[in-house]
Amino acid sequence: MHTEVTEAGPFEQMLVVHLDEVELEDAKNAAARKLSKQLKIKGFRPGKAPRTVVERMVGAATLRQEAIDEALPDAIGKAIEENELKPAVTPRLEDVRDGADGSVELDVRITMWPTVDSVPDYEDRKIAVDVPDVEQEELDAQIDRFRTQFAELETVSRAGDNGDFVMVNITASIEGEILEDASASDLLYEIGSRSFIPGLDELLMGASAGDIREGPAVLPDGFSDHGGQEVALKVLVKEVRAKKLPEVTDEWVSDVSEFDTVDELTGAIESSLKAMKLSYAANAFQEKLMEELAGELDVELPEALVESEMESTLHNLQHSLENQGLDLANYLRITGQDQQAFVDELRDGAGRSLRTRILLEGVAKVENIEVDDEEIDSAIDSLAQQTDQSTESVRQVLATSGQDQVLTGDILRRKALDRLLAAATPIDADGNAIDLSPPASDEDESTEDASGVAEEAGEDEMIAGDTVEESDAGTDEEE
Repeated sequence: MHTEVTEAGPFEQMLVVHLDEVELEDAKNAAARKLSKQLKIKGFRPGKAPRTVVERMVGAATLRQEAIDEALPDAIGKAIEENELKPAVTPRLEDVRDGADGSVELDVRITMWPTVDSVPDYEDRKIAVDVPDVEQEELDAQIDRFRTQFAELETVSRAGDNGDFVMVNITASIEGEILEDASASDLLYEIGSRSFIPGLDELLMGASAGDIREGPAVLPDGFSDHGGQEVALKVLVKEVRAKKLPEVTDEWVSDVSEFDTVDELTGAIESSLKAMKLSYAANAFQEKLMEELAGELDVELPEALVESEMESTLHNLQHSLENQGLDLANYLRITGQDQQAFVDELRDGAGRSLRTRILLEGVAKVENIEVDDEEIDSAIDSLAQQTDQSTESVRQVLATSGQDQVLTGDILRRKALDRLLAAATPIDADGNAIDLSPPASDEDESTEDASGVAEEAGEDEMIAGDTVEESDAGTDEEE
């Protein structure tokens, strides 16, 4: 076997592999043994028929093709190794030709990982980002959400609205047959929570005590044996209860939090919100910087590399959707995406991801950035803690799977990214430099408590509903 390598495009080479007649003869023998195990040949046990018998049964052309297929993997692998090529994606066989002397020629396209000798100038680059101030309305909303967690319920004579609770009896039926699993008595339900049967919230909106509301609804998928079926709902509203929020006083704050006064709680929440806004701005700064630099990078991406990145992204998405009980078609329908637009976005995302990685590796090369053993050990220790495994066990798994090189690459690119972020300057709309560093945590544990309040405020308010429901259940028992 001899080979030739020629340029075939940006970061692509064409590997021509010549298999002579002797090599094909060895491959034919192997192919014949394989075929004889699959064929039922009278007078011979599986795998024991001579090559001449097998060739007579399948035909010379078929045996030759089977021999070529048999020889391909090893021949291409050896040719790649001999020519010291490092494919970035699976090599692609593009042509198989017969030679005049009975030999075979294979054309294999090898896509290499792109590299660059220079990168866009990143020193003193200015990136405009927005860091909005914390508005009083935001503070008030956070305090109100915090108050909601400690709300009590009181019976009101008005009609129910979003956020109100109603005591109801619900009957669900299909063609007159009552479904016990979808029916309930004395259910305390929050209007607008959408936590039971789809369609119930619409029926309850504006209902008063004594009202009977009827209408259609659809049971959620997976709901007993009737998931996805339309049912008739009949709801008796027995009571409407509204949340009564506690008065915000120093005494109340001291009782329900780690703070002693309203001012302390408000100040800590404001600091936490500022920190969150700074974090969002820092992320925006990084994204804009990388998008700008990657867009200026002078590199032409091989199509095979883009296709491979697209397939990897799509595979990960499909795996995630499967865990949620969805397929790609349903995902596109739910998100309202056109299939072609989805593919185009997938391609654009693959290109951005590849250009960003090539940029970071180029910066690492220009800056002579390297990864030392201590950094690798630290990363492995972190992985071991996250996976609750021993350090040596993680190290062995990484080594045997080849992921140790991936880990090293990740660390290298992270260091290159840090270098870019340090070299650039975030500015406001007026061109003034701004500091996106997280605020110093010199306010001890109180800052963490306020951060928890701010995070909870972004969660679903059903947390507050659950708290109210539990306290109300206790009231019912006393009655």
